[in-house]
Amino acid sequence: MIRVGVDVGGTFTDIVIERSGEGVDRQVVVTKVASTPHDQSEGVVEGILKVCGLAGIEPGDIDAVFHGTTVATNMVIERDGAEVGMITTRGFRDVLHMARHKRPHNFSLQFDLPWQSKPLVRRRNRLPVTERIMPPTGEIAVPLDEDEVKQAAELFAKRGVDAVIIAFLFSFLNNAHERRAKEIVRSILPGAFVSCSSDVVNTIREYERFSSTAMNAYIGPKVSAYLRSLEGRLRANGIDALVRIMQSNGGISTIENSCEFPIGLLLSGPAGGVIGGRWTGQNCGKGNVITIDIGGTSADISVIENGQLRIKNSRDTEVAALPVLVPMIDIDAIGAGGGSVAYLDPGGAFRVGPRSAGAVPGPACYGKGGDEPTVTDAQVVLGRMDPEHFLGGDLTIDGSLSEKAIREHIAEPLKLSVDEAALGILKIINNSMALAINANSVAKGIDPRNFTLMGFGGAGPLHSVSLAEAIFAKDVISPVHPGITAATGLLVTDLQYEYTHSTLLVLDKATDAEFKKANDALDELIARANLQLDADGISRTNRRFQQIAECRYVGQGFELRADMPEGHLGTRSAATIIDNFYNAHKQVYGHAFRDQSCEMITLRVVATVEVDTLKLPKLGKGGRTNPDEAVLYRRRTVFDDGQALETPRYRRDMLLADDRLAGPALIIQHNSTTIVPPGYVATVMDYGDILIRRT
Repeated sequence: MIRVGVDVGGTFTDIVIERSGEGVDRQVVVTKVASTPHDQSEGVVEGILKVCGLAGIEPGDIDAVFHGTTVATNMVIERDGAEVGMITTRGFRDVLHMARHKRPHNFSLQFDLPWQSKPLVRRRNRLPVTERIMPPTGEIAVPLDEDEVKQAAELFAKRGVDAVIIAFLFSFLNNAHERRAKEIVRSILPGAFVSCSSDVVNTIREYERFSSTAMNAYIGPKVSAYLRSLEGRLRANGIDALVRIMQSNGGISTIENSCEFPIGLLLSGPAGGVIGGRWTGQNCGKGNVITIDIGGTSADISVIENGQLRIKNSRDTEVAALPVLVPMIDIDAIGAGGGSVAYLDPGGAFRVGPRSAGAVPGPACYGKGGDEPTVTDAQVVLGRMDPEHFLGGDLTIDGSLSEKAIREHIAEPLKLSVDEAALGILKIINNSMALAINANSVAKGIDPRNFTLMGFGGAGPLHSVSLAEAIFAKDVISPVHPGITAATGLLVTDLQYEYTHSTLLVLDKATDAEFKKANDALDELIARANLQLDADGISRTNRRFQQIAECRYVGQGFELRADMPEGHLGTRSAATIIDNFYNAHKQVYGHAFRDQSCEMITLRVVATVEVDTLKLPKLGKGGRTNPDEAVLYRRRTVFDDGQALETPRYRRDMLLADDRLAGPALIIQHNSTTIVPPGYVATVMDYGDILIRRT
């Protein structure tokens, strides 16, 4: 079995290949190539061909390719999606404009409302039609006027609309009108991307449902084109492998499902890193981990508690300030990475990021035309990144360009030495990341003192110890392959689908008839999941189903997830759900009113299929202290306290399990460099991960 994981970042594309099977020595090879922002598939295929060459594997022998991509996310951030048309219930065309009447900044006279200033569907393309479905039963009060739907579709055809959404009031109770309207639109616009709100998000809250459907259609045509292009490019290069795509919820999905519901890819890239972080933590015996994935353009932060991924509350799932009602791993992203630009603003303040030099022109040291100093340039100037070992020597960098950029743009204007200016760049960027970590941990009831900080991505291990000091983390882990942790995460996650149905039910007062209605909905969700898994050719014995009830106190605005027992709902299982909800409320908000009624709002079924997981060979036992045979050379390195010390460089591939390195030390490998400052000791773990603690 030969599997490849490919994660595309803003600067680099990371690739890992694994060969395993009976009678075959397990082989894991990793590499990186420059990303190709104009068409990510070019860098993906280039990287796969490169890693195949390194591993001595023919591309045609690959069995599966697992891919994490930022195509969908970038499209929303850059507002570079499709021209979308909307057909909706008469009188509700402005739901997307009015939203929830929230003011992001209550006392600002100049705040921006992106759903109004940069709408996914322009008002002229939001066309109402006559129809009405009524709650609570979903009865049809006003039949669908099919002629109006036809006229709307014909108008969209004249305007050259790329995608159409159909979003009717209360369609989560009865989707007959949406299904019929979709048939009509497709008969007139056979090439358009068409989405129904009941297919994308089958739950209450019309604004969030309409907005999520609009998001799905906005990114749909280009994401579908990208995935099909990727598939074609792979085939053209002799790679006739199964292709799976990372989802925002931490599962993987098929090309077909991802083309129909691209909204599930909005956190595709960062999700792989969190999955890889959890897997690394398991290998190291660490269940409580704060992960920070620091790449070239951004830093993605998440918390793993007791080995479990944290899923965002539905009120917080948004992208570019627009609600997206799909399950997402709780990840916060900030503009902080190796390519973050350092500059003096018009007021003379010293700032770093969020603007990035990206892959092109990149940091000044790349010599590709960039002349502004970046975080990477600061690391080079301070002797923390050696030019001859940058990406294993695959990318040539020029340290004199870094020094020139920092001196001209920062040091001379602020009357600082070059070293002081470079240290200032790192202090500012580290402070920004530490504040973001606290927002994702301390502000959500997590005490970092009980957690391990795991920094990965190409720049993660360069910042890990400094960040751990800032947030008072217990210790630090540098994964065995830090620069490609997100790619390894793709090879340790499961195939996963989620299905929802709004089912309003006061659990502690429900009747047998109400339980039957909820169970019918539950059976329908499981049937839908089985239908998809049948299409994927998955054996019934390999399928697992998790049932979740999204609950709230009666009258509360938003709900929390509560685990459901297996099987049908009844009085006993309802009591268990209520207790689980109280516990979830206590954890999130610090209190629970156990004498109050609990209302179930949404049923959710998560269907998963376990895949073969990546396995690394254990290292041989070393037990050495500062082994001389692993030392490359010594070189001047400046640490956070301003000390400039002659610091040994250790080859990571020469280290063995239980080896101990007393700082100061730099541990060099192809895809990253790990810093062990004075006063710290690094211990090599069984699988090659490195645990760093204060002495």
